[in-house]
Amino acid sequence: MEMDNSESIMNNELVIMDTQPIDSEMQLDIYESQPDIIEAQPNIIETSPNITETQLDISEAPPTKRRKKKSIVWEHFTIETVSDGCRRACCNICKQSFAYSTGSKVAGTSHLKRHIARGTCPLALRNQAENQISPYSAPSKISTYPDTPKRRYRTASVPYVSFDADRCRHEITRMIIMHDYPLHIVEHPGFIAFVQNLQPRFDMVSFNTVQGDCVATYLREKQSIQKEIEGIPGRICLTLDLWSSSRTIGYMFLTGQFVDSDWKIHRKLLNVIMEPYPESDAAFSHSISACLSDWNKDGKLFSVTINQPLSDAAIDNLRALLPVKNPLVLNGQLLVGNCLARSLSDIVQDAYTCAQSIVKKVRDSVKYVKTSESLEEKFLELKHQLQVPSSKTLAIDDLSQWNTTYEMLLAASEMKEVFSCMDTSDPDYKGAPSTEDWKQIETLCSYLKPLYETANLLTTATTPTTNTFFHEAWKIQLELARVAASEDQFISTLTKSMQENFDKYWKSVCFILAIAVVMDPRFKMKLVQFSFSKIYGEEGDSYVKVVNDGIHELFLEYEAQPLPLTPAYAEEANGTIVKLEADSQDNGPGLSDFDAFMKETTSQLSKSELDQYLEESLLPRVQEFDVLSWWKLNRMKYPTLSKMARDILSIPVCTVPASSVFDTVRKEMDSYRCSLRPETVEALICAKDWLQAVNVETPAPIVKMETPI
Repeated sequence: MEMDNSESIMNNELVIMDTQPIDSEMQLDIYESQPDIIEAQPNIIETSPNITETQLDISEAPPTKRRKKKSIVWEHFTIETVSDGCRRACCNICKQSFAYSTGSKVAGTSHLKRHIARGTCPLALRNQAENQISPYSAPSKISTYPDTPKRRYRTASVPYVSFDADRCRHEITRMIIMHDYPLHIVEHPGFIAFVQNLQPRFDMVSFNTVQGDCVATYLREKQSIQKEIEGIPGRICLTLDLWSSSRTIGYMFLTGQFVDSDWKIHRKLLNVIMEPYPESDAAFSHSISACLSDWNKDGKLFSVTINQPLSDAAIDNLRALLPVKNPLVLNGQLLVGNCLARSLSDIVQDAYTCAQSIVKKVRDSVKYVKTSESLEEKFLELKHQLQVPSSKTLAIDDLSQWNTTYEMLLAASEMKEVFSCMDTSDPDYKGAPSTEDWKQIETLCSYLKPLYETANLLTTATTPTTNTFFHEAWKIQLELARVAASEDQFISTLTKSMQENFDKYWKSVCFILAIAVVMDPRFKMKLVQFSFSKIYGEEGDSYVKVVNDGIHELFLEYEAQPLPLTPAYAEEANGTIVKLEADSQDNGPGLSDFDAFMKETTSQLSKSELDQYLEESLLPRVQEFDVLSWWKLNRMKYPTLSKMARDILSIPVCTVPASSVFDTVRKEMDSYRCSLRPETVEALICAKDWLQAVNVETPAPIVKMETPI
């Protein structure tokens, strides 16, 4: 059978047109021969409120076999029979009549679509002006009739998505939290106009509403964090970072670090507490008490790390607080008085100050090249001619990030030959560093390199355990002590200042870092003995004794607590909990007294877990070693010592997030957030930390149980 213009695709919709009178049986055969097309296009014809039932009735075919027309133009037109063999399409809106079929000649539907979609219909134009929505958009039309099911049209690229006002509010709240937008953005005319043009049906929320939404989001996220913290088997370590403000009030950022039941280390921002008198001696101890009370962690505090030197009175307050909040803290000795990132920043800035004249020469030279596109091209061309092998890129440093200055100096020193030749080809280039200047820059970079590498450890995706930093700290301390007595005036002046500053940090963290590295089965006390002998010489033994006595004292405090096998429940290797019946048939009557007798008579002869651990040979130093995974595997062998190791290895050495490790200026709360209520500030900052936190704990490397050496 010949078919003219039987099918056409217009506006991404499938249209089936009649080319000649077709009986119902033939029409059914055509539809059944194209099952893929029929299934791909859902039935979109619904009863329109402007179409009567009599208009929908098509008398040419029996209703049981006649298929409804698929083109959406039939929502707006009704086929009327004018005479025998002649039918016309009548617009339901303006009642105009259009040709449809006369005998075997069919007009099709293209002119009908143009009438509706392209604005020919006068009433449709009027509706479009009133609604500002195309009358040919089925979803907008149906939206005025809530009782009518929503129609979904399939297009080639953009699927139909129903409007959800609650979802929009949720996304605006997340946007404000994640990007630090002011809450008043919902009242900004530009933002309101943007949203209204994007979705006119959305009623913009007010400042008070979005503030409540942000607090609600914070409380919802806090519940999940609360459950996570409640489930930790060990203790929690706190870091305190004090932010200043232009209003002379302070904001204390308290972050918790802990190891979960799966032996994964976590770092969570817990509180942002406003301190009206941040300079007072009680500010830090007050914030700690408030945090522990808020998270119900009284008695579970293990250590405290702060970001700045404190007065003697403030330190006394903290040391008095620690034993109260947790009895197992060696009478307050687990107090890290200085943040590693802050200390490194101060040391590096002092070094830049000592070499400020030559640093300025290099900065001016880099600035001369980088601020002119033509000069930069000449510089790169000259570099190519001289065949300088450096792959580094020159960049002007950011004075708020000390690592950018180090990277600038390092890159410039590798291209010193290019800078030295520039003054001969460019008469405008003046003030080039001399040969002696470049030598001093290289010396400066060599002493900054270990500081830079140590700071980079704090910016990794995973949270490093405490033992990692003993290696870095003692090497820096040893190197600075070695070169401070150099006869070279520049080196002596430079390193003497660096050594004095780092020595202050080393004294405040030496004990904690030492007991942490003892918990590393690859080093134990051996590395402490070796490093202290290098640093302190003949006095090294006395410092080793302090560490040895301290770790044994701490172990005795843990041993005094109930062991995993002494309560009514014991943890087996597979993680299941099995109740131990004291008078079970296996033990038999009276054997519990025998166990107590054996414990009393053999306690003096048996070695403690700590002594047994220290006497065993060191593990091989494999390339990748997860110390927490090792303790997880050996927790049944060392039930008490593993608990102590879990807490020690989670002590943080840094109070700032990874993004602030290289900061040269102290953080200050902006004036806008200072104008908000303290509860709102805490909600915004903490919720952002929780929402953007990806799982920073990567899967632990497999720990191979190698034979000790």
